Amino acid sequence: MPQRIHRAIPRLPKRRNESNKGDYGRVLVIGGSAGMIGAPALVGLAALRSGCGLAQIAVPQSIQQAVATLVPCATTLGLPATTSGAIAARAIATLRPPLKNWASVIALGPGMSRSRDGAKLVNEILKASTIPIVLDADGLNNAASNPNALIARRHAPLVLTPHPLEAQRLLDALSIKSNALSNRREAATSLAKRTHAIVVLKGHQTLVTDGARLYTNHTGNPGMATGGSGDVLTGIIAALIAQRMPPFEAAVLAVHTHGRAGDLAARQLGQVSLIATDLIDYLPRAFLTPGRR
Repeated sequence: MPQRIHRAIPRLPKRRNESNKGDYGRVLVIGGSAGMIGAPALVGLAALRSGCGLAQIAVPQSIQQAVATLVPCATTLGLPATTSGAIAARAIATLRPPLKNWASVIALGPGMSRSRDGAKLVNEILKASTIPIVLDADGLNNAASNPNALIARRHAPLVLTPHPLEAQRLLDALSIKSNALSNRREAATSLAKRTHAIVVLKGHQTLVTDGARLYTNHTGNPGMATGGSGDVLTGIIAALIAQRMPPFEAAVLAVHTHGRAGDLAARQLGQVSLIATDLIDYLPRAFLTPGRR
């Protein structure tokens, strides 16, 4: 069956006057490691700027205070760590209560680092979660070491947000003969079909596909090729899903708005000097004028 080309940019519904923070969802960010404080913080900041009601950032205890300082509007959760400063596999016991009783959506992987414990933790969350997961960065890399978790029957939607090299790692792990660099559309579609996930293949003209529908993004610029930009996108996607948008539509609106924020920032600051926190600063304007470049 040929893919349907998706062109419409979804919009968030208007907020009701009588509402509270609980109405707009709870994003649980799981990631971070020694030396990787910024990634989970950027996800939390972007999620809050994108409208989620509450955000909690779960990181190794050794970096918890630093993350709390960077994101004062979020709560934090300290997790047990390995001797190298990565999240320990036994952290699943600490995470079970918010996973079961608090979170609306999980952003899993930013700054996590690759480790045996990380792979075990990602596998456990993928198998057990009953809420949507946005799997990014080292969440993807850890999943590649145990790809069966990506294709096993799940209880909730999954959004994968790889850049081309991460996508290729997943394709190889799943024995899918496709090239994420030379044939991005085929690679994204094949990965989506095999994993039954929404795939956001990042890069120039980011692709969003669920295997049946395909959206090609036309916002953004080369100034966004900077550390942390992908973390901002993960936070936006998670926040929109938390606000009850269907995951495919949330991913489409997120990549469009992320690129729109980048275009607005580059217009004022130039592409050379653009950094990831600039994207967060320009998200309010991007959401106010979603349809114009």
